[in-house]
Amino acid sequence: MLRQVITVMMGNVDAGKSQIIDTLKRTTIVKSEPGKITQSIKAYSVSLDVINKICSNILKGKSLKIPGILILDTPGHAAFTTLRKRGGSLADISVLVIDINEGIMPQTIECIEILKQEKTPLIIALNKIDLLSGWTKRDESLIKNISLQSESVRQNLDKKLYELVAKLYDSKLNAERFDRIDDFTKTIAIIPCSAKTSEGIPELLLTLSGLAQKFLETCLECNVEGPAEGTILEVAEEKGIGTTLDVIIYNGTLKINDQIVIGSLRKPIVTKVKSMFIPEKEGLKPLKEAHAAIGVKISAQDINEAIAGMPLRAVDNNLNQVMEEIQKQTEETTLEIDNEGIILKADNLGSLEALIKLLKERNIKIKSASIGEITKRDITEASSEYHPLNKIILGFNVKPVTSNIKIITNNIIYRLIEDFEKWHKEESKTIEEHELKNIVRPYKLRILPNCIFHKSNPAIVGVEVLAGTLKPNTPVMKDKYLTDAKGIQSEGKNVEKAEKGKEVAISLPGITVDRQIKENDILYSDIPEEHFRTLRKLKKYLNDDEIHLLKEIADIKRKANPIWGI
Repeated sequence: MLRQVITVMMGNVDAGKSQIIDTLKRTTIVKSEPGKITQSIKAYSVSLDVINKICSNILKGKSLKIPGILILDTPGHAAFTTLRKRGGSLADISVLVIDINEGIMPQTIECIEILKQEKTPLIIALNKIDLLSGWTKRDESLIKNISLQSESVRQNLDKKLYELVAKLYDSKLNAERFDRIDDFTKTIAIIPCSAKTSEGIPELLLTLSGLAQKFLETCLECNVEGPAEGTILEVAEEKGIGTTLDVIIYNGTLKINDQIVIGSLRKPIVTKVKSMFIPEKEGLKPLKEAHAAIGVKISAQDINEAIAGMPLRAVDNNLNQVMEEIQKQTEETTLEIDNEGIILKADNLGSLEALIKLLKERNIKIKSASIGEITKRDITEASSEYHPLNKIILGFNVKPVTSNIKIITNNIIYRLIEDFEKWHKEESKTIEEHELKNIVRPYKLRILPNCIFHKSNPAIVGVEVLAGTLKPNTPVMKDKYLTDAKGIQSEGKNVEKAEKGKEVAISLPGITVDRQIKENDILYSDIPEEHFRTLRKLKKYLNDDEIHLLKEIADIKRKANPIWGI
């Protein structure tokens, strides 16, 4: 028996993947997605009746054998590599959606590499032809509509199409406009289309269905009577039902009360199917059994720890064997975390992997990354972190909670990262400014001639600040530590600081003029070694004179200790 063709929509963000599905299904996926960006894999079924209806004008009495198409919509954002891989590995065939005006983008190349790695056949939807300058919509077949466009529009369309063909050739892919192809086994079909106006959508759907039927018939044969095999796409709370699993069944049949094994990050979950549903426009339609290939929503006990992306298998008197196989598959899923860092929470595995990828690219350490809502344990773990920049929880698609530590949540991944980066920058600045408050800053002084006001107990001398800022109660050195500079006076009044170019009188207890110091001597701040390391780390808060002074002070110190400050 032939099952539905599993098709994955792939491409760069905003290329129009979800919009094409909206046009096929007459749904509003794009409007319902946070930020109008797909952030998880979702499945949508297009029946043979719908295909026949959409393609009626170009089918011309011909019939299709396939029972329909099951479309997987994947995210195009750079972060969701693992979700695209998951979609690519599930699919029989892929539709690579490319914006005709944008052409090949970084995620387009990534999608091509995934499909080549998985050996997934593909066709290309060259979307947004309605945005070509001068394009006129007509209720004709695509090829006739193109022929009726002005010569400049036709030339522009061909120019963009063959620019794409040339770039695809660089990726070792031969491609051509679908109506100009003689051998579809050697050339990838490009179908110009507009998800917005529906132009080219019937041709896209028919090309997809025809190729699947002609070349994938053997792949589409499935053992409908055998135990179900599937992959979890999403774990979600459904009102009135509880925790549910959105699952792609790609082989076999799943029935109510079937025992199933589900992969998790710990040990496999063993449970029974309580109820099943298939999403329809008017709501969830109950099912007693589901035949491959189909996307279904499953309700079962003890599935709170189930994770999107994990395998699901029905049991047929071979529970131990299935558990071993599932465990082996799930052990391949690894989340790289550190001994210290921030806490991550997300609603599913794909989102968590995407978050980890984005943060690792920014050199942010991650102590814990897990699926589910933020718990008291997460808050305690974040609170116990030593470094203040690690006392934070990031939550993607989870509920915000009140806490004594910083918690940032968002249901759009790139906005969550932006919010975190903003907080991280502001918090870093606050911490660093606080650190600098108690740090001995670099300064350089010259004892002015004829300005010895008191030789000892304490010595009071006039100095010129050559660089940096002099403050009271800071250590002074020449070639080694002398004393602490106490009071600073300018024109007979005490001052809190003296900056470059100022001439002030300073009090130096415990030393005598003409013994330890004399006129025209150059004095420096005696910076403790730990302070020096901190200042070097926080150079961005120092001016050029202070940075140069750090080097001078280090040179003096290293005469006595060659590794000082290193």
